[in-house]
Amino acid sequence: MKRILAGIVIALLAIAITPACWAETAPLSDGTIDTVTTSNMARLEAKIAEAKTSADNAKSSADNAWVLTSAALVLMMTGPGLALFYGGLVRKKNVISMLMQSFALMAVVSILWAVFGYSLAFAHGNSFIGGFQYLFLHGVGSAPDADYSATIPAATFMLFQMMFAVITPALITGAFAERMKFSSMLVFTVLWMIIVYCPMTHMIWGKGGLLNFAQGGVIPTLDFAGGTVVEILSGLSSLVAAIYVGRRLGYPKEAFVPHSMVISFTGACLLWVGWFGFNAGSALGAGSLATSAFMATHFASAAAVVGWSLCEWIINGKPTLLGAISGAVAGMVAITPASGFVGPMPAMVIGFLAGVLCHYMVNKVKAKLGYDDSLDVFGVHGVGGTLGMVLTGVFASRAVNSAGLSGLIEGEWKQVVRQLESIGISWVLAIIGTLVALVVVDKTMGLRVSEQDEIDGLDQASHDEEAYAYETQTR
Repeated sequence: MKRILAGIVIALLAIAITPACWAETAPLSDGTIDTVTTSNMARLEAKIAEAKTSADNAKSSADNAWVLTSAALVLMMTGPGLALFYGGLVRKKNVISMLMQSFALMAVVSILWAVFGYSLAFAHGNSFIGGFQYLFLHGVGSAPDADYSATIPAATFMLFQMMFAVITPALITGAFAERMKFSSMLVFTVLWMIIVYCPMTHMIWGKGGLLNFAQGGVIPTLDFAGGTVVEILSGLSSLVAAIYVGRRLGYPKEAFVPHSMVISFTGACLLWVGWFGFNAGSALGAGSLATSAFMATHFASAAAVVGWSLCEWIINGKPTLLGAISGAVAGMVAITPASGFVGPMPAMVIGFLAGVLCHYMVNKVKAKLGYDDSLDVFGVHGVGGTLGMVLTGVFASRAVNSAGLSGLIEGEWKQVVRQLESIGISWVLAIIGTLVALVVVDKTMGLRVSEQDEIDGLDQASHDEEAYAYETQTR
């Protein structure tokens, strides 16, 4: 009974108070609003604005954390990933040489990027090359650059892109492994960055770039994470370098067997993990697009392992570890331009086809043509990147990336044509630019080590070190 009476009293009080509340929010006789109501509305708007700011800050922090993590993963792809992958594939007298080239480029290209590379790639310029407003990283700070990302600092974007610039010339070192001077490699890289890498990066991703689909490029090209910029450039430049520098002594009569598949396997696994930063990080945020790119990357790599290994199994009767890790890289290469535009099933198709095609290029075409691309950079990166760019134009879907473009499967056949045009531009730039850089270095300081140094190995000749120093134990 007491509880019933208490409930009645509370209800009466509520009824009595409610009209007063209504009175506070009702218009006055002259049509104006009570100042109490205005004050309440102002506080409510302030709280809404505060909540929105807090949400924006949280998103910015999450995006920034993911892109910085991705930048670290991409750097890991060069060292230790690529360094170990390449280091295990050469003869033991050249291991230090391969490790040193990757490690040195981590330092040298970073400096080039800060001084002029980032500006030439991403500052305002023309359709082919950026300007000079970001020289020495002037103006590249904590504020976002809305042309590239509204939620991460411009400095974070610069760092992420720097890691792409680091690994691309490092990939090329596999083409002339075991025979180029270390000093010549460094000078070649400086010239190549200026002539080839920075212009292509600007055309694909820079403000006003010829191929930049997101900012009104004349040829809107879909290249999410570097099918042209990284893969085709490194692959075609490697082919030119391998032919120009010439074959290794004894090639192809002598067997050039990898000295440590264990080391190469370790490097390949690091590349697989790092590639998630490479592709998923290119979403430039921690949202669903990053998840989609992550997923496509993994499934494409897995399918490529199956594709390459099946070819070996059918042709040679046995699958090999070298083939499996090569297939994994081929799959990751091919999915790179498509990773932010296709779903997991098309990604598997792309990966499987890359495994089969790259196996054919490395094991059949290379032998027929006779060029000595020591570590098959062209066969994997050049061919895999080209295939990936074409298939991006086939499978691209707005359902995956609403900010992208549709491909052939969704009825937009012209996108395949645009992809082919961008492939042609990147092939021509890589071939001509690389040839120019090689000729300049060759005529001024020479490219190849002496015949005796090549026989002795570059570890001793170029760095006076040995990868494996076995001491004789005496009692």
